[in-house]
Amino acid sequence: AFLARLYVDAQARSRFLADPRREALNAGLVENDCAALENIDLVGLELASHSFAKKRAAACPPKKPVLNLARWFRQR
Repeated sequence: AFLARLYVDAQARSRFLADPRREALNAGLVENDCAALENIDLVGLELASHSFAKKRAAACPPKKPVLNLARWFRQR
C-alpha cells in the first residue's frame, strides 16, 4: 500500500524523495523494508507515477445509466 501511494500521491512522493527512510518509518514499515526503499529506482518511480497519472486522466468516464435508460424508453 505504501508503494502504491507513492505512485499516485504527488505530495507523499515528494516527502518520500526528500527523506525516504523517515517516510517509510512514518508509514509503519519495518527496518528491512525501509532500507530496501532507500535503494529504490527514483527515476523509475517518477516515470511510473507520471505514466499512471496519464492513464488515469485518459480513462473514459463511466457511462451514465440514467441517460442510457432514457434513450431506451425513447426507442420504445
